[in-house]
This record gives sequence, structure tokens and C-alpha cells, in this order.
Amino acid sequence: MKIAIVGTGYVGLVSGTCFAEMGADVTCVDVNEEKINMLLQGKVPIYEPGLDELVLRNTQEGRLHFSTSLTSCLDDVEIVFSAVGTPPDEDGSADLQYVLAVAREFGRNIKKYTILVTKSTVPVGTAQKVKAVIEEELSLRGEKIPFDVASNPEFLKEGAAIKDFMSPDRVVVGVESEKAKELIGKLYRPFLLNNFRVIFTDIPSAEMIKYAANSMLATRISFMNDIANLCELVGADVNMVRKGIGSDSRIGSKFLYPGCGYGGSCFPKDVKALIKTAEKAGYTMKVLQAVEEVNEYQKTVLFQKLSRYYGQDLKNKTIALWGLAFKPETDDMREAASLIVIKSLQDAGCKIRVYDPVSMDECRRRIGDTVEYATDMYDAVLNADALLLLTEWKQFRLPNWIAIKKLMRSPLIVDGRNIYEADELRAKGFTYLSIGRC
Repeated sequence: MKIAIVGTGYVGLVSGTCFAEMGADVTCVDVNEEKINMLLQGKVPIYEPGLDELVLRNTQEGRLHFSTSLTSCLDDVEIVFSAVGTPPDEDGSADLQYVLAVAREFGRNIKKYTILVTKSTVPVGTAQKVKAVIEEELSLRGEKIPFDVASNPEFLKEGAAIKDFMSPDRVVVGVESEKAKELIGKLYRPFLLNNFRVIFTDIPSAEMIKYAANSMLATRISFMNDIANLCELVGADVNMVRKGIGSDSRIGSKFLYPGCGYGGSCFPKDVKALIKTAEKAGYTMKVLQAVEEVNEYQKTVLFQKLSRYYGQDLKNKTIALWGLAFKPETDDMREAASLIVIKSLQDAGCKIRVYDPVSMDECRRRIGDTVEYATDMYDAVLNADALLLLTEWKQFRLPNWIAIKKLMRSPLIVDGRNIYEADELRAKGFTYLSIGRC
């Protein structure tokens, strides 16, 4: 089966590469010539474990192609996936200009029955706008070429996207016709030979499922952060609380880990967009408004702990940060807690030394040389008055604490992800502060 995917960002490139790995003939399209040229040279513009190897193999074996023109491949493909960006507008709603631009090009150029599948995260009702744009373009051409639109939201976790795509929990597809259902089902069948977990729905439901899923996960995180903050005030241990409620089969243990706030390209954007969708429909999402408020507050908690420890006087203190990405196994710093922490430390007059295994270049791109970039995790803590852990990379889990204590000016650890044992660190002479534990 021949397909095209428009957009070679995180979703588009991972999806296209994985479809090619399972035997489809895939053309990935992007208007960014620099990005396409990189891919044609075997260079992957995003960080995702294992993706480089898959892109190279499928390109060499002739199943994965790259182009700057959707029109050039439309005659050959049966399905076009739209995986372009939907950045938030100033009011938090999703910007659909790129989604509708793909629909317009699709309508101007199709010559036979083709399906346009929206893979981008879009508000409920977007498919109808896409359909209207295609029909408008066909009308301007004086053509009545059959087509279908569909919704196929992605549920990829950065850092584990290939595994998620190749062995999905479920595939959600919103369709309007049996023909579209059959063709998209055929494309996904190789991924689900042992258990065909494709959930077919109407299109508005598919569009809503993506937002509802991410908003539920964000809600669990903010709820646990709220509980953690209360635990500190009343003398409870949030780790014990988490284990206690997570053992309830009705609740489960996933996404119940407190920390310094969620970030990334999905949760913040999708929560805001769903709140805005509700507003446009005349409804207030009170729970999600609270979720967002808790998360923004949580990103300030580590700085507050540091300020209290030093009596509000942080000027000229050297603060080391371990981790810049919003989570491990990615270089993504969108909405990351590190950006809020760095800004607060800078405003307080601190000297900041940072280290992250993969996000150093991304940090430079975002904030330039306003911080010092350490060569490794131990270089970061040299003469530091405190170490703040922001991202729970595996290499940070078992450091040489004896060496770290010798390198630091003041042995203060502020653990934003609760990955260390308080008793162990305190026994080694460290002052240890964490989330939701006394």
C-alpha cells in the first residue's frame, strides 16, 4: 500500500517510518527544504531512541521516501495522513492553519478516490472544516472526485514512540464510510495481527478521545502533585500515599508520580485546547482549569524550596541543574519545568550550571549562553550551593555521592522527581529536599 504523510515532525516522521518498517511504501512530505535535505542525507532532525536506524534502513530498502511536494505523489497514494503542527493560539485554542492548508492542497490536486486522515491533535469539528475546504477546492475545479476524511489521533510517548507505534495499546480511527474503514483497517492490520485493537468511531468522538486521554493523564499528575504539597504540610509521605492508592485496581499506579510539573508538546497544549473548545461550546471545564493551575504552580516549587532554605537570599549562589528536557529519552524542552526554574534563578541573581544528556543544544537554541553548560553531571556540581534534579535520566540515579559532596560548596540536594532515598543521602551528610516528603 502506498501512502503519504505530510509533516516530518515528531508524529509524522515516527509514523511514516514505522509504516515503512511494516512494508508500506511511504512518502514523507514537508515544506521545509532543509529538513527534507537532512533526511535525504540520512540525518534525523529529532531525537527519538532507535529512529535513526529505522529511517536509514527503510530509506535504503526503498520503502521510505522524502519530498517537499504532496502534489508529486498524490496520484500514486491511497491514503494521505496530515501530521502538521497545531500550535496554540494566544488564547490557547489550536491553530488549524497548517491542517487546512494540507486540505486545500489535497482538494486542488486529487484525481481519484483518496482518504485524507488527520493525525494531528485537533479540536472536535475539525474534520468538517477539512471536508468543507476540500469540497470548495473541488467545486472551483468543477470536479466531483470521491474522497473521504478520517481522524486517527496518535498516542505516542516521546522516548518510547517506536514501541508505542509498533505495538499499540489501541488504534483509534474515526470514519464516515465503510470504504474508509476497510482501507485504514488494512493498513493497520500488520501491527495488530495477534489482537486487532482498532477502535472505529465516528469522527467527532475520535477527535475528542485524544484530548480526553491526555487531559485525564494530566489530571492524575496534577492531582498527585496537589496531594504531595499537602503531604508536606501535614507530615505524610507521598510515596506511601501513592503506593496505597495505586494498589487499588480501580485507580492503578500509572501517572501517580509527583514532581515539578508536566511539560512537553502534548499535555499543556491539549489541556488548554480542550478548555478553549469547551468555552466555545458555552461550557466551563472547571477540573481542567484546576489541573492547569496546579501544574503552573508546581513548576515553581523547587525554587520556593531553595529560597526558603537560603532565607530568600540567593544572589551569587551557584546552582546546578541536572536535566533540562521535560522528561527522559527526549531533547524536548517545550513547557519544561527547567525553563521556569532557570528564569526564577536568573531573576534571583544566581549563577546557573546545567547538564542534560541530550538537551544541551536545544537549551542553547532557546536561551543562548545565559547559563553555563557543564561537560558532564559532575562538572555541573562544581562549587555548587545546591543541586536541583529536574529530569530523571537513568544516569542520574546512582551517582557517586562521595565525589559530589567533595565537589559541591554546600551539600544541598533538591530532588524534583523523588528518585533518591532521603535517609541514604542524609546519612552521607547531604541536606535533602523532595516533593511531598518531610
